[in-house]
Amino acid sequence: MNLAQKLGYPENTKLLIIHADDAGLSHSENQATIKTLQNGFVNSYSIMVPCPWFFEMANFAKDNPQYDCGIHLTLTCEWENYKFGPVLPLSEVSSLTDQNGHFYKNRTDFKNNAKLPEIRKELTAQIEKALQFGIQPTHLDSHMCSIGVTPEILEIYKELGKQYNLPVFINKQFVESISLSNEKYNFEDTLLADHLLIGYFSDFDKGELRKSYSKALDNALPGLNVFLLHPAFDDFEMQGITLNHPNFGSAWRQIDFDFFTSEECGTKLKENNIQLVTWREIGSIG
Repeated sequence: MNLAQKLGYPENTKLLIIHADDAGLSHSENQATIKTLQNGFVNSYSIMVPCPWFFEMANFAKDNPQYDCGIHLTLTCEWENYKFGPVLPLSEVSSLTDQNGHFYKNRTDFKNNAKLPEIRKELTAQIEKALQFGIQPTHLDSHMCSIGVTPEILEIYKELGKQYNLPVFINKQFVESISLSNEKYNFEDTLLADHLLIGYFSDFDKGELRKSYSKALDNALPGLNVFLLHPAFDDFEMQGITLNHPNFGSAWRQIDFDFFTSEECGTKLKENNIQLVTWREIGSIG
């Protein structure tokens, strides 16, 4: 039986998780995420535990356990003027930070400096902080897919999923596309998302991002699809955070919010016979 059949659907069902990354990043991100959950078609989100606005979103998660909520494991910080670092004391995980105590800006610097025991220690601390707060996570995923840069780090990620009995989001093609290692990955006995749907800068640059989202739903394939988006508002706060970072910047995130709360999105889901599912449902089948 494939995943669709295990969930009680026909074999060739187009399963889809519409997932909002980066909750906890900012107030704008939090409020947009909440609105897409309550009034739109987003049915899953994940929280960045190390970020300054974690507390606001964690309260929402604790008070609204009906929504699919994951831990967005964070080991990098890509922003120019907005910084954050580990939840553990710097003395315990110094290989994960730059000279200012912040996470590295890109995956290459992270990979070249981070020590495996400190990665495991920090990721465990992020999960434990969420649990201690009262969050009941449905899955694990990774900010910037930093856990995918080497097979050794991906194994830590997979092991944490087993340790906490949580599904982990992995798309084989995406992991291999951002890999910084020549070593082979082991995807055996691992639940994989068959298809990753995500916006591309070329579409955003041409003013066609919304159209590309609509087209992606039209072209959805049987199997487990995960649509990754980052809803936020194109406001003063997000403009400051995403300064000089047009891909996944504030204007991009506003489009994410607008499309996934639109009638057009709902119509496309129906027209294409797409079945929304959650990580909670997937986790319940073992």
